[in-house]
Amino acid sequence: MAYRSPSPLPATQVAELDGLDDWTYVLGFLQAEFRCPSFAAGAELVAAIAEAGDDANHHPDVDLRYPGAVLVRLQSHTAGGVTNLDVDLARAISALAVQAGAPTAADRAVQQMEIAVDTLDHERIWPFWAAVLDYRYLERFQALVDPRGQSPTIWFQQLDEERPVRNRVHFDITVPPSEADARIEAALAVGGTLVSDERVRAFWILADPDGNEVCVCTWQDRD
Repeated sequence: MAYRSPSPLPATQVAELDGLDDWTYVLGFLQAEFRCPSFAAGAELVAAIAEAGDDANHHPDVDLRYPGAVLVRLQSHTAGGVTNLDVDLARAISALAVQAGAPTAADRAVQQMEIAVDTLDHERIWPFWAAVLDYRYLERFQALVDPRGQSPTIWFQQLDEERPVRNRVHFDITVPPSEADARIEAALAVGGTLVSDERVRAFWILADPDGNEVCVCTWQDRD
């Protein structure tokens, strides 16, 4: 049978499916945290999940934390949401967790954070943030995502008029020292400005075309 690209399922439909009691739908992902009796048992569950992903040719994001918490996130990345592929694998992972004696944690253990940037024109500023954070822009959602899956998604809040009071929030992005110069050059090339380099190489302060600030940081020169 020819391969058919899956389509994203709406959250309301996912909520009605059987066999997903362990899972929570959060921002286009299925997420669950399983509590293993030890760190070694958690590693064994991670290995079993990896094998199941290989068998299904569909791979989740898995995070193992002491003392034995295994966080699993499922999304069909090409579809940009949860599909039947994720549902099938979620059920298989739940069965593996039962075999491992790893019950799920409470729903409050599962969360995902996003960051919103207020702007009158997101097209003017998203290239700066994509460059300085090394993020990928998703036109469908008008949002930026970390291709490494390590940092929060950033989306842009459309303003009808300029707010008179400056939002006193800024970003810090810490990178390897070898990456800092290239990251700064990329941000400046798409309209960013250098606000201050007085504390290099601990950090540089940059601003996007709207004046929102970000510090590009390294471990060097912290003393």
